[in-house]
Amino acid sequence: MSDEKVIIFDGVCNFCNFWVDFLIRRDPKNKFRFTANQQKAGKAILLQYGESVEEVGTVYFYEEGQLYKESTAALRIARHLPGAWPLFYGFIIIPRPIRDLMYGWIAKNRYRFFGKKESCRLPSPEERAKFLE
Repeated sequence: MSDEKVIIFDGVCNFCNFWVDFLIRRDPKNKFRFTANQQKAGKAILLQYGESVEEVGTVYFYEEGQLYKESTAALRIARHLPGAWPLFYGFIIIPRPIRDLMYGWIAKNRYRFFGKKESCRLPSPEERAKFLE
């Protein structure tokens, strides 16, 4: 799995699911795999890296044997997108605690602003290959 790029997201968060759809549309080369942190595959990765499986307030990005979270994960994901999106990776020079303050505010309020699903997102038949089982 060390060569895969895996995005671990909150499967019941409407905002998170919007971003998964956004990323799938911009991933024609199938660089990314996805799993919800509520799913077995997501929990396994989080536990392997000592992260809580109870805390679903952040996105994680597994790349090259490393697990990144919060703003660092988001910026590293942007780096792999086509077009101008990789320019956002330049924000990595801002100290992580400052970047994570803004990220944390959005994460803390995501259900209030965007709502929450009753259950995790199910991939369509066309998307199934992009999701870890």
